[in-house]
Amino acid sequence: MVIKKYIFAFLVLSTFSCSMQNDLLKKTLASDNPNIKRVMENPKQYELQIIYTQIVRDKKGAISFKDYTYHLNAKTYFYPASTVKFPIAVLALEKLNTIPNTSINTSYTIEGNTDKIKFSEEISKVFAVSDNVASTNLLEFIGFDFVNQKMKEKGLFPFRLSHRLSAPDSRNPLVKSTTIYKDDQTIEVFPSKLNESPVPLALLGIKKGVGYRDMEDKLVNTPFDFSKNNYYPLETLHNTLKRIVFPQAFKEEERFKITEKDRAFILFSMQNLPKNAGFDPITYYDGYCKFFMFGDTTANIPSNIKIYNKVGTAYGTMIDCAYILDQENKVEFMLSATILANKDGVFNDDIYEYESVSLPFLAELGRQLYDKSRQ
Repeated sequence: MVIKKYIFAFLVLSTFSCSMQNDLLKKTLASDNPNIKRVMENPKQYELQIIYTQIVRDKKGAISFKDYTYHLNAKTYFYPASTVKFPIAVLALEKLNTIPNTSINTSYTIEGNTDKIKFSEEISKVFAVSDNVASTNLLEFIGFDFVNQKMKEKGLFPFRLSHRLSAPDSRNPLVKSTTIYKDDQTIEVFPSKLNESPVPLALLGIKKGVGYRDMEDKLVNTPFDFSKNNYYPLETLHNTLKRIVFPQAFKEEERFKITEKDRAFILFSMQNLPKNAGFDPITYYDGYCKFFMFGDTTANIPSNIKIYNKVGTAYGTMIDCAYILDQENKVEFMLSATILANKDGVFNDDIYEYESVSLPFLAELGRQLYDKSRQ
């Protein structure tokens, strides 16, 4: 009978402890901090979606996840912006691994440009400063169809890549030919390829706002149509990160087909700060691409905090998807969020509330979850 009482007490204590731990996201969103309260007073206006994940390890070290979400809905569209560069970078290495005598340091050229570029350097730029040209260079090598097919095969769906980012003729389904300069001094040419044209998306919120600025900067008083744009729901993005950080938690067919060395390079690139990647530390301060915790400050990130992430910013939408680790203080969690701040409802006018609403919210969200995880 005494043993049963102890077991019951343990179960009650464990349940209470888990309940308190599980409540971290809910408690954070109920914060009186003005940066959070401002958004939570009207989350629908900001099209807020969040995923917070606790990392659970059993006695044998096996990984599992406990996800907690807020307004998560893959059928409600948000523009994914630069987050699509994440799978482009990883899948460039997956394709490269199918070509003998190549590595992350292999060089290649793209049709119409004789300048040699390295895969490692382009991937580094994609994560350090979210470079648009670098992601386009990688995409010309792999193509739209390759990305879409591989993501679906791994269970990373729904997803749709249909255009390049800030590139001339961005929607052209024809990718250019590329020439690979192999490590054994031989070359291989990959011909240009015509990819499938995208089918318009039919999702909630696919048409947004009250108007937009066209290519000639004229105001068009109809909602902005995103139906032919890229599509990367928050859960798909979050699950992409899980597969990179913890591939062992997934079936073989769900993982990216890259080497451990390649995965280590991706992880290093994701947490590497711009100043360590050769960029000007004044323009590209530590929090430049680290929206959670540090997006609203130019202060240096403490060396004990590692943030493995990919951000996106465009058309008033801000996204961050991150694995946050502080081994010194035993903090470890994943966090993804998207927020739209476009008060005037006009798209493509470069008038958005990134600095006054989005960055303060995302930074404070990350800080509070980090602080609560330390307690």
